[in-house]
Amino acid sequence: MTIPASIARTVQQTQEWLKELRDNADFESEDEALSVLRVVLHQLRDRLTPEEAVELGGQLPTIIRGIYYEGWRPSRTPERIRSRQAFLDEIRMKLLPRRPQPERAVQDVFALVAHHCDPGEISQVIDQLPGDIKKLWPVSSRTFRQRL
Repeated sequence: MTIPASIARTVQQTQEWLKELRDNADFESEDEALSVLRVVLHQLRDRLTPEEAVELGGQLPTIIRGIYYEGWRPSRTPERIRSRQAFLDEIRMKLLPRRPQPERAVQDVFALVAHHCDPGEISQVIDQLPGDIKKLWPVSSRTFRQRL
């Protein structure tokens, strides 16, 4: 059976993203990277307006996009998580029994997304977040509009 090129490409992109996250975050495996990526993307998605969540989803490789939308209920978003600590506490709980440091995990996922997605789109995502959560994104992503 021959795999269509578009499917092979999205599998390859997904593997690249997971390997990059594994290496940058010092995770033991791509499975751990996938688990962390899923939790952080869901937490971010649920904090955005439905329109912005869809725009960000359009930037993701097809397989990761499917993971991103998994279980989404747009009518319940955006969640009113206003503090960095509440944001990180939710991630910590969802990562159990794994125990990566939630702040580092979020920073690593945000850096991955910022590296692979359109900077203008990322700046729109960042604009929807409270100031202390914005600081979890790479500086270059937070200052993109200022540098234009």
